Amino acid sequence: MKHLRNVIQSIHQQDDSSNDLQKLIWELICYSPKMPLRIYQQELIGLSSQMQLQVYDHYFSKTELNFPCFVWGKGSRTILLIHGWGSKALDFYDLIQALLTLPDVKVIAFDAPGNGSAEGDLSNLFLFVEAVKAIQKVYGIPEVIIGHSLGGMAAVRVMQETRDYPKQLITIAPLINLKENFIGSMKYAGVSYENQQVFLDDFEALYAQSINNFHIEEMYDFADEVKHTLIYEQNDTVTPVADIEEFLGNHPEVSPIKNDHTNHAKIISDADVIAKIIEQLKV
Repeated sequence: MKHLRNVIQSIHQQDDSSNDLQKLIWELICYSPKMPLRIYQQELIGLSSQMQLQVYDHYFSKTELNFPCFVWGKGSRTILLIHGWGSKALDFYDLIQALLTLPDVKVIAFDAPGNGSAEGDLSNLFLFVEAVKAIQKVYGIPEVIIGHSLGGMAAVRVMQETRDYPKQLITIAPLINLKENFIGSMKYAGVSYENQQVFLDDFEALYAQSINNFHIEEMYDFADEVKHTLIYEQNDTVTPVADIEEFLGNHPEVSPIKNDHTNHAKIISDADVIAKIIEQLKV
């Protein structure tokens, strides 16, 4: 978090015409804060089998990046967890513990490149997606995918690209509109409207596609292929409730679970939410 605060402070100190400003904005958007593991999280890692996998970073370092994959259990029912932005596998600590009470499960989690203990200074949705594909090459298509925040969007993007579907998808406070998320971050850092537009234009040039493609509605073209439960929070300030409920209105086949007592980050460790997830997996 200290590095991100320094980036925001540097943005505040830049003139709008500064050559360094756009570089700082890219860092603002693509640097994922890294928080150290707590002792209890380290202990849970010690109970896992671990593997280093690799993905190629086409956009930033242009190198192979190693990322850790953690596996608990040896059951036939594979459950893959995809963390969100600025997060890591072991932020699912409470959920992992609960999932391991289910019979015949194998729980897989990972630190996406540029997040947690994985290699990479910067990250993006594509690195999350490629990491999931790398895991699926080793372990096959999971029976269940659970994705939080950007991890929820990544799960949808993987299915759109591969046409491989789990039996069940659970998204928790998934990001809906990446463009608006970027704009919110830039506004918070005091970036002018003109420089926001420069960044968005540069983003489209780098990824060779419209930023409007990074809306979950543009990716979600497989409604009949997977059982989808979407868990969201009334008090979420990262994924606006209006965005979630508009998506749900367009997709009545998705089963919603609404909460009103937590927030975007803490929803994955909320006891009531975890109990509802376990209930869904017993059905």
